[in-house]
Formats: sequence, structure tokens, C-alpha cells
Amino acid sequence: MTDKQKILIIGGGGREHAVGWKVAQSPRAGQIFFAPGNAGTLEIGVNVSIPASDIKKLVNFAKKEKIDLTLALPDDPLALGVVDEFQKAGLRIWGPTRKAAKLEWSKAYAKAFMQRYNIPTAKFKAFISIGEAKRYLHKHTLPIVVKASGLALGKGVVICETEEEAEQALENSLVNKVFGEAGSEVIVEEYLSGTEISIHAFSDGKSWKVFPASQDHKRIHEGNTGPNTGGMGTVAPLPFVSDEIIAEIEEKIIKPTILGMTEEGTPFVGCLYPGVMLTSDGPKVFEFNARFGDPEAQVYMRLLETDLLEIIDATLDQKLGEIEIKWKRYLPAGRQISACNIALASLGYPGSYEKEKEISGIKEAERMKDVIVFHAGTTTKEGTLVTNGGRVLGVSATGENLEEALTSAYKAIQRIKFEGMQYRKDIGKEVLKILK
Repeated sequence: MTDKQKILIIGGGGREHAVGWKVAQSPRAGQIFFAPGNAGTLEIGVNVSIPASDIKKLVNFAKKEKIDLTLALPDDPLALGVVDEFQKAGLRIWGPTRKAAKLEWSKAYAKAFMQRYNIPTAKFKAFISIGEAKRYLHKHTLPIVVKASGLALGKGVVICETEEEAEQALENSLVNKVFGEAGSEVIVEEYLSGTEISIHAFSDGKSWKVFPASQDHKRIHEGNTGPNTGGMGTVAPLPFVSDEIIAEIEEKIIKPTILGMTEEGTPFVGCLYPGVMLTSDGPKVFEFNARFGDPEAQVYMRLLETDLLEIIDATLDQKLGEIEIKWKRYLPAGRQISACNIALASLGYPGSYEKEKEISGIKEAERMKDVIVFHAGTTTKEGTLVTNGGRVLGVSATGENLEEALTSAYKAIQRIKFEGMQYRKDIGKEVLKILK
């Protein structure tokens, strides 16, 4: 495809801004639309006031505007079958079908799939009855993990140190319906001890290309304390994840997943993202995601050298095996550069928070070398930039090494202000410790 493509990006968070920013650099990219987008995506393309989960309106918009390519990035529309509906309408869309995305929207399905294909994961059992779940719980050692089986914005996982905590987590999910339908089935599984990393791979259903490893920081407070969030910051690559470890993950996790999905008649096309724990028994999957992570996408888009649209077209045309994907390198040293992304969140997040707090200092932050601020929960009100979500901004930076990237990002954060702004001051700290 050489003609410029008219593109629709579904979603309105930091991931969508980062992917849009990368897509816009492609000579193949024509006009870019975001549905619904945010204040940052307005600088790249046109925002369309259609919610990411309104599949019918999205299809109608794509038909009317003669969109050449749609990127389905968030988990909700994938779970609702946005890819299937676009395909039925004869529209080109990137992302897994509803059945392929089930790896993410049903943890019970994902665990059973891993059992079938001998993919290493934690021991588990799925429950819809609280009585049975509690009886199972009392037979197992602590800590133990209780997970809502469905999509819960990254907040449906509770690591329980005591039986009381575990029982409360079960009640919250199965009885109190804290996660709605997403929690009507729960997984109770063994706690995996080790180092948590994020692995991503492009897939066309028959071949795959693995990204460098990254690490998210999910808890709200320093030292990985407090409740889980959608992610407070990411660093990549991880110097302690060797080529040998990546090769083992590819062989034991990525390969059987992609080939297994195709074997079951649900080929996975898009970005597969297993969360992996590096345990003393080797790498194990603790969850599957069926799309780019957020905030992982923000660091990957900073590091990716190859034209993203070239990769996407190759996955859709089943030609991924024919292209080479390159990641940016620091030329004098010949090694890969480092990137980080630090989330600035509203006061109260991941619980309730206020909106419409005025934001200042982004332009000043972006005057710094190698710093880009990706918008997440932002909008404009009467021409003023204001907060509009839990995670508001992602301050990303690259550097010759991780320390340099983090130093730049934290300096840039000092220039940004909004009332109640909270962020973690220890992103990447554990990785730096390992390096020393």
C-alpha cells in the first residue's frame, strides 16, 4: 500500500496518543481520527465524540468517512467484538477478534487455554460459588491471589496476605459485585514470587515478533504499596532480561499461544501482551492482554524505529515474517537506548477523583531534550487544558541509559502542575538497583 491511508484510532488514553504520535510519522499516514481521543490527540488529528465501546457508531463513522484502516487499541471494544463488526462491514481493522481477545476478557478461559497447551502459569481454580471458593481457599497456603475473571480496568486483582483479606476479596467480587459482571466468576490462584515483566509480541496469526522487555509499576504508591492501578510508570528495555530469557519466553509462552489460537480456529492478529513473572522455576504467565499495554505502549512507541503502519499492514496481510522490526539504538555505543514513561494522576486515583483541574507547564516540559508528554485523561474547557481522568498525563523520556531517561522525565515533571497531581517518585528504581 503506497497511498496515504485515512486512519481511525479507537480510544482516548495515553496509549492512543502515543500510538497516534507514532502513526503520524509514517509516510503512509493520511488524516488521523481518534474516537474519542483527548486534548493531546487533537494536535495530531481530529477527535470524534464517539465512545470507544459504541461499536455501531464506530462502524457507521468508518463507512461514512471511507476510513482505510482502523486500530482497535483498548480492551473493552475488543471484548465487545469491534473487530468482528468492522470485518463484517468489509472494513480493514487491526486487532484480535472477540474470540481471540478472550485470552484477556476471560481469565478463566485464558487459564484453561494455558493448561491445554502446557504454557507455564500459576496453579489455579475458577469459581462462581462463594462457598466453594472459600473451601478451596482454606486448603491453600498464603499469600494467595484472587482475580475477577472479566475486565476490571486493571483493578480486579487482589494479593491476599491473610484468609480474612482473601474472603473479603471473594465477597467483593462474587457478592458485593464491586467489579460488576467482570467479577461474577473469580480465579483463586497461587501467588507467584519473582520479578514481574511485560512482554509484547506482534502477531499475524502464524508468525510473531517479540518486543524488548518492559516493566510496569502497577501500585499507586512508592515501594509497590497501595491498591492496583492501570499502571503508574514503565521502563524499557530491561538489562536483566537476557536474550536467553526472551528466547525461553518466546518458545514456552509466545509460540504455543499463537499456534494454539490458530489451531483452535481463533487466530490472534494484533499485539499479544502476556504479563510474565520471572520465578525460580522459570518464566510464568500471570495474565494475558490482547493489546498494547498502557503505559507500556508509550515507551515502545518512543523506542520503535520501524514504521508502525508497515508493521500493522504486514500483520493484516499475514506477511509479518517478511519484515524486520528495528528498535532505536544509541549510535556511538551501538546499544539500545532506554525509555521511561511516568504517569501523573489525579488526587484520589485509583478511587474517586475530581476533574476539570487546570493543567500548566506541558510546553515547558517538552522543551527539554528527548521529552514528550502523552495525554491520557485531558480535555479542553473554554480553551483551557484541564484534567478529565484518573491518569492525566504520561511524561516520557529517552536516554543513552535508564538513569539518564529517568532523570530527564523527573526534571520535566517539575515543570508541570495541576491541583492534586500525584505520581510515583521511584519508577525504575528497582531496575537501577539491579544494574548497580
